[in-house]
Amino acid sequence: MGFTEKQEALVKESWEVLKQDIPRFSLLFFSLILEIAPAAKNMFSFLRDSDEIPQNNPKLKAQSSCCQGFQDEKTCESAIQLREKGEVIVTDTTLKYLGAVHVKSGVIDPHFEVVKEALLRTVKEAMGEEKWSEDTKGAWGEAYDQLSSAIKAEMNTTTTIAS
Repeated sequence: MGFTEKQEALVKESWEVLKQDIPRFSLLFFSLILEIAPAAKNMFSFLRDSDEIPQNNPKLKAQSSCCQGFQDEKTCESAIQLREKGEVIVTDTTLKYLGAVHVKSGVIDPHFEVVKEALLRTVKEAMGEEKWSEDTKGAWGEAYDQLSSAIKAEMNTTTTIAS
């Protein structure tokens, strides 16, 4: 059936809400990752050597705004591409960078599920109970799944080339 116009609209609408307070939702996003998978702390260079709780970590605050905004924007772009083209196409430069960064950090498939859960919970928090729906969850989930599939494919390419 493909990604529907309604799904694209749901992602765009919630992205507009998230953009209004990227620092707050970025911190929430990383806090959720660490809540779901505490060992993930060692995968982030800006968290590795810190005992600070996420809310008090100045490095996390600085890094999370950049990373979360990028993550959400790419997921939102994925939704638009799914609707327009039926697939996610990430520019070669961006995809190569994302693949290399994820390989270098030791990211494996289960990590993508942790990030997906944190992303969905962050969007839900941003939207509030009254605007959050299973349709919104499904739209973000599908867009994220397509983006992560493209990153995983590039990771495989990066790993193969390095071997």
